[in-house]
Amino acid sequence: MRINRILLSAPLVVVALVVQVTILARLQLPGAVPDLLLLVVVGLALVYGHVGGALVGFFAGLLADLAPPSDHAIGRYALVLCVIGYAAGLTRPDSGRHRSATLPLLVVIGAAIGSTLMYAGVGALVGDTAARHVGIVGLLLSATLYDLLLAPFTVPLVMALARRTDSDLLAGDGSGSSGGSAGDLGYGWLTTGTGLKASRGAMKSLRAGARIGSQRGSLLGKSARDKVGRIKGVKRL
Repeated sequence: MRINRILLSAPLVVVALVVQVTILARLQLPGAVPDLLLLVVVGLALVYGHVGGALVGFFAGLLADLAPPSDHAIGRYALVLCVIGYAAGLTRPDSGRHRSATLPLLVVIGAAIGSTLMYAGVGALVGDTAARHVGIVGLLLSATLYDLLLAPFTVPLVMALARRTDSDLLAGDGSGSSGGSAGDLGYGWLTTGTGLKASRGAMKSLRAGARIGSQRGSLLGKSARDKVGRIKGVKRL
């Protein structure tokens, strides 16, 4: 991963984990606990792609496994978030920009349901039956509802910060390829396309080329007429 991505992902993951453990987990809400860490991983994966999403998800889940008051096997949540980050990164479009909020919201819903099922499934394999006592249906509904309520306030902000760091990195490189990638750095939830401006620029370029061509043609025609006039003048003499 790029150094800019690491410098952004690390504090975001730490802040999300601290807020989740110290605030969200103590709200005593019915069912599941709002998973702010999951939303941060999803937001970063939507920008960084499946490889970056898997790496961020693994280390974020591992940190959650080690942080108190964790009472489950180490690596359990790391596996869940690694799979979620990989799957969310696969939905990243080729242009790198989501033109609407529909796809990210669908990814949030799928991540909430998938993480709950995988966490309960891995727990069943290692002998943790806590999900059976709470009720898997109640956990799925509450986790999806809480994550959807938090998503509009977290996922767009995380994606905007991630794109901003990538944009700064490309601007600092000064390479020729940065101009071609600059169009992929827009954030579909916050900005609109610039196709109209590009079309106007293309029309201006065509008009300028036509004017230059007409000027060259007039100069060539004038030089040809002068040459013919000189030849005729010589013949007359």
